[in-house]
Amino acid sequence: MRLEVDLAVAKVGKYASSESGDTVEIVERPHGGFSVVVADGQRSGASAKSISNLVARKVISLIAEGVRDGAVARAAHDYLRTQRSGQVSCELTILSVDMATRSLVLSRNARCPSLLRRAEGVTWFDASTAPIGIHRNTKPQVAEVELAPHLTLVVITDGVWSAGSLTGAPVIDLAALLATVDGEGAADAATVADAILRTALELDHGRPRDDATVLVVKVRARADGEEVRRLRMT
Repeated sequence: MRLEVDLAVAKVGKYASSESGDTVEIVERPHGGFSVVVADGQRSGASAKSISNLVARKVISLIAEGVRDGAVARAAHDYLRTQRSGQVSCELTILSVDMATRSLVLSRNARCPSLLRRAEGVTWFDASTAPIGIHRNTKPQVAEVELAPHLTLVVITDGVWSAGSLTGAPVIDLAALLATVDGEGAADAATVADAILRTALELDHGRPRDDATVLVVKVRARADGEEVRRLRMT
């Protein structure tokens, strides 16, 4: 069966901050497929951006060299801990579409959960895992799922997960929102990502209290034989 992978990111910086401390990078894997790196640097603004950039650059260079994702996350932890003397942290998520194994690989060092929806239901990846850069024996949570149609994975950062918390609003209900926006699985990844970010901004009354990033990856069956790859950014 031929499959199509649809990926989208929607992100916004903390209100009144100079720039977003979240960094997202995409890199092709040497044996086929691609990886998306989501790095959320400690605090916000320029200092957080320098941390997340440092981590993202290290991660994509190691992936391009063929290092496996779990080992990449550990190496990035050691690198940040060495560079910043264990004084700063970064939440790191690596999402890979690995064509060598025809699987979706999720590596998490993040407090925010990730959500996977398949035909049989919803799975949360929410095991407690420390951000990189501080504690010596920090390890990622790694999960691998076979690529198949009707698969949607959502990765978020703190600005989405904690949206509305200071005003007493309920935590964003990703599963319910996904069912509303994409109940039949026909919506594209950009539509889903935009809807999640828009909901988070509404909970914060249009003034996000932290850098907010949404990554959505959808896998669906494809009837035609087109081999073209496309990347678009706004």
